Amino acid sequence: MPSNTPSNTDRAHMRQAIALMRQAGVVERTGGPFGAVVVRDGVMLGAAGNSVLRDHDPTAHAEVNAIRQACRALGSHDLSGAVLYASGECCPMCYAAAYWARIDKVYFASRWSDYADLFDDARIQADLARPPAERLLAPELLMRDEALAV
Repeated sequence: MPSNTPSNTDRAHMRQAIALMRQAGVVERTGGPFGAVVVRDGVMLGAAGNSVLRDHDPTAHAEVNAIRQACRALGSHDLSGAVLYASGECCPMCYAAAYWARIDKVYFASRWSDYADLFDDARIQADLARPPAERLLAPELLMRDEALAV
């Protein structure tokens, strides 16, 4: 389990995430200005920038891209013991991806409020806190019996 106190090594990995942020968002313009690095036992397993625009994929956030790389590197969906360094506070999707990957710790360099004029992260989080019928997409249960039969 990673330490709760950031080290110089943690800062170095975050600097890599911030460099990827600049590369993706400013230099290459492949997506929003976000970068992420996944490290376990001192080994960088994944490092990526946002590629939403390049890939025409709304799920191609830096964190998801880096998690995918790390999982491929290990040949496993389980990243237990890993740390995610993200240039921005994880959106709900990226947080869930880190959660499902069993990542032990997440560090981030900027808050949602730092870029609230560009992205909807706080609004999505607030929407998810509402009962399903009151959410923007109003999810509804359909054909549960057939799904449960599977």
